[in-house]
Amino acid sequence: MKYLVVTIIIMCMSCNTNKTIVQHSHSHANDSLHSHNNYFGAYALKDTNFGTNTVVIIEGDIRTMITNALPNHKTGQFPGKGNPNTISAQNRTYSFPVNPKYTGKPKWVREPGVALNGVKFEPGTAEVVECDTGENYRVEAFPDEINLGLDFNNAHVQPTGAYHYHGSPTSVIENFDTGADLVHIGFAHDGFPMYYSKSGAYKSSYKLIDGTREGEDCIYETRRRVRDISVGGHHDGTYTSDFEYIEGAGDLDECNGITINGKYMYLVTYEFPYVSRCLMGEVLHDEQRGSHRGAQQRRGKKRPPRMGERF
Repeated sequence: MKYLVVTIIIMCMSCNTNKTIVQHSHSHANDSLHSHNNYFGAYALKDTNFGTNTVVIIEGDIRTMITNALPNHKTGQFPGKGNPNTISAQNRTYSFPVNPKYTGKPKWVREPGVALNGVKFEPGTAEVVECDTGENYRVEAFPDEINLGLDFNNAHVQPTGAYHYHGSPTSVIENFDTGADLVHIGFAHDGFPMYYSKSGAYKSSYKLIDGTREGEDCIYETRRRVRDISVGGHHDGTYTSDFEYIEGAGDLDECNGITINGKYMYLVTYEFPYVSRCLMGEVLHDEQRGSHRGAQQRRGKKRPPRMGERF
């Protein structure tokens, strides 16, 4: 049914002279075609090798993406060690404002945005280490303490079959690279674009906290087993609460965003938070907002705990 809807949309758009769409159907061997397209306009991205089927249309002030959320690139082997799930097509429709409105007030989200190929970004995890002494620690996706089965795209698969990126999407960056340092790789749910800097020119303002963690008799539990975990030691990035935001410590703001040449954008980085955990603009749909808690801040005043902090 979703393929019929996509076909109808493309047919309708081709009949309307006021709208244009770049149809983009190719094999993996011809990924260089990406460099010739403007992904701020309407486009259709299809790849028969991987089953990718993503269509973006623009109606007035709304950018709508209809996608089966299958990546247009190779992935790791799924199921695999640390991730027992199989990639499967999804049925997703996203709406983004074409003219995003910056508020400067961070809103914490679970899914900050979507790559140009229709695969979502979801930097946080659902994995938690719980201690008998009351501390709970949200696990980050990358440390070796707990293997979550990420592939070379910093991605893995949810039980629903949804493939998603926890960090820099290596193959997306390669596929959409036009030669400039900043590679446009997606859109955040508030409508601002998401970029990756190949030179790493823009640094995160999150830093590891000094001191050591607290907690005794801690466990990590999955459906298959329960493991004893020692959380003692220095804050090394294993848990979200190991980090704090220090305003002005880097180039990027609390949401890993920055204004360049008068235009606000989000940067995906190799350093925490990897992908923004919050949004600085107005979001069309409240359901895009998450309720998780984030890393700590240092701004000279107290605030409620957020995702990954002890509670």
